[in-house]
Amino acid sequence: MAYSHILVGANPAQLVVRRISLSDLRYALARGIDDFTAVPSHALFLCVIYPLLGILLIGLTLGNSLLPLAFPIAAGFALIGPLAAIGLYELSRRREAGLDSSSGHALDVLHSPSLGAIIALGVLLMAIFLIWLVVAQALYIAIFGYTPPASIAQFAHDVLTTTPGWTLIIVGTGIGFLFAALVLSISAISFPLLLDRDVGAAVAVYTSLRVMAANPIPMALWGLIVAALLVIGSIPFFVGLTVVMPVLGHATWHLYRRTVEPDPNPHPDYQPRERPRRSAADFPAALFPTRE
Repeated sequence: MAYSHILVGANPAQLVVRRISLSDLRYALARGIDDFTAVPSHALFLCVIYPLLGILLIGLTLGNSLLPLAFPIAAGFALIGPLAAIGLYELSRRREAGLDSSSGHALDVLHSPSLGAIIALGVLLMAIFLIWLVVAQALYIAIFGYTPPASIAQFAHDVLTTTPGWTLIIVGTGIGFLFAALVLSISAISFPLLLDRDVGAAVAVYTSLRVMAANPIPMALWGLIVAALLVIGSIPFFVGLTVVMPVLGHATWHLYRRTVEPDPNPHPDYQPRERPRRSAADFPAALFPTRE
């Protein structure tokens, strides 16, 4: 039963997928920026990005054998980005519902009924990330051999100024694109869906694929937007990612809201606060002049 729940959840019924347009992408980004400015979630990524970069730098100082993996590791962060941003989805979910959305509630995902499915999908993304590193390393060996570069300067020269180097760049970028397209297809809205409903990992992945199939052009553009913003955020020593990643994380929640019909029976703690009904007596009399 536990494995069945991880795969299909408590409500395996097929979900209703919407068609979206480019205006929905603008809406999701605008709402993502709004959530980012309202919730200081960038601090979460300050605690995640820099340790990862520190580990990478430590590895590079131990020798030059890891130099060929420096760029694949940095680029591969995007493959596990949907998992890393899950706390941001929770903050956007709570803010949308009118609940307390302080940064501490990002850890509320640990109490989600879909936690097992979230972990399972996260393991899948990590496996894809590791496979990407293995493929990148194999590609480098196929082109340059097993001998590691003598120095960082030599490595940069070999990659940027030689024909084998440009072959590595072009072929590596093409393979990386395929990995990115795979991850986008299976996780575009999977994690927000798992936070919102107890549907299981298999249902979440299948629904994400249905969203991609129903909206190929908008979702392809969304992938390009994500890639472009990640590149822009990475240029100044990855510091820009402390803004870019939270914005994209919050925006992904709102993109999910535009692509999947709302749950008619949401979780009990996910009831939006209703505004109190007002009558004419609550407003100044001048707004409601009486007829003579």
